[in-house]
Amino acid sequence: MSRVAPHIAVLMGGWSAEREVSLVSGAQCQAALERLGYRVSPIDVGRDIASVLSSLSPDLCFNALHGVGGEDGVIQGVLETLQIPYTHSGVLASALAMDKQRSKIMFAQANIPVAEDRVFLASAYREHPFDRPYVLKPVCEGSSVGIYMVSDPQGPLAPIEPTDIMMMAEVYVAGRELTCGVMGDTVFDVLEITTQRQFYDYAAKYEPQGSEHHVPAAISGSVKEQIQEYARAAHEVIGCRGVTRTDFRFDEAGVGLVALEINTQPGMTPVSLIPEMAAAQGIGFDEIVQWLVEDASCQK
Repeated sequence: MSRVAPHIAVLMGGWSAEREVSLVSGAQCQAALERLGYRVSPIDVGRDIASVLSSLSPDLCFNALHGVGGEDGVIQGVLETLQIPYTHSGVLASALAMDKQRSKIMFAQANIPVAEDRVFLASAYREHPFDRPYVLKPVCEGSSVGIYMVSDPQGPLAPIEPTDIMMMAEVYVAGRELTCGVMGDTVFDVLEITTQRQFYDYAAKYEPQGSEHHVPAAISGSVKEQIQEYARAAHEVIGCRGVTRTDFRFDEAGVGLVALEINTQPGMTPVSLIPEMAAAQGIGFDEIVQWLVEDASCQK
């Protein structure tokens, strides 16, 4: 008797500002799962996702969502309630990682260096919180959504809406943009990002020729090892599972190395960094997807 292939629901889209990127990640992962021989049901996630999954009854969910609702513990809580195994990090780790303020507190407790910051409601942003330059960003968003570089010494405030959204102002760290991925016990080589834009913003991440990636990064062995150690420590102190990516700035002539944030649902698009770092170590896209399926569980 032939074995029935497990049925996997690929969760993508959703309602966050990163919806379009998630649809691309989801399509890439769906194609890989089909190549691997699984029965696959792609789902563009809406507010009715609990009833959709209850009717579909998949064996597990491959979480290809990004941002609010998919990366912050919300969908993870739904899947825990339904007792459907899922990929990537669990409820608490996802919520902590998405909250830049709380994750930085955890980083500091693990002796991972971070930049000085201040957190406040967007409606309370009436004066510059630091000498310029500084970076202003939402506390709970990803993919550089809503981020501003405030650099002009005599310039105005960033043009943000006066809402009740929590914002973080962070002292700007000059230097090189570096990132490092973790997949279970495997820590990838360090990748450097360069861009002609002011900084590695949403357009630099996803537009054609928006940035260039260099792996392995042209850094000393000691800096590489330090970044890998911090990436592993960040993954562990937040309580992550699956695949994560931690982003860093490296100011060789100044403050040195600082961690910016950890991503619990790294992109899986054709221009994403985790597949590129994995490929540099001989790990193909389908291998990552297969590993994530095997790592899927509840109670994470």
